[in-house]
Amino acid sequence: MVVLNRIYTKTGDAGTTALGNGERVPKTSPRIAAYGTVDETNATIGMARFHLGAAYPEVDTMLLRIQNDLFDLGADLCVPDRGEKLEYEPLRMADAQVARLEAEIDLLNAELTPLRSFVLPGGTPAAIALHVSRTVSRRAERLMVELAALPNEPVSGAALKYVNRLSDFLFVASRYVNDKGNGDVLWVPGKNR
Repeated sequence: MVVLNRIYTKTGDAGTTALGNGERVPKTSPRIAAYGTVDETNATIGMARFHLGAAYPEVDTMLLRIQNDLFDLGADLCVPDRGEKLEYEPLRMADAQVARLEAEIDLLNAELTPLRSFVLPGGTPAAIALHVSRTVSRRAERLMVELAALPNEPVSGAALKYVNRLSDFLFVASRYVNDKGNGDVLWVPGKNR
């Protein structure tokens, strides 16, 4: 259980922060950048949910589950699994979370017309906000992949799969809330030459 009695601790004033295992690292560490960008993704999804209003309650429910998953992902990333014995069992992403996301992508995508061109971020405010979330989640994924490539900086397979599927979900959801794809703004190659 998380208990936050004080918001500021002053322990990071010198430019370091603590991982979930107590290890202190620079705030510029690749691990901090990765889970900080996961947090940023979560905030952009909150904005997208605001723009949804009551129009798409099923998508809003899915996004709320994703926001919770992103806290799980941040918890997973903040305690690197280096095989050491810890005093507690750290929270890890699960393949079931990936499978649920895939099922929700398929559910939404089944109602969309197939694409014949790339989609430009546009349409409804909710669709645009979901495109922003998609691009931020892609940045989180790049940072997580970069982190996993470093020596002694493990990232779980389920975490990497989840963040990869997340951008797919956000793309499909953006089309879904754009009048099920009818409001999509399509790229026209070379249109302005």
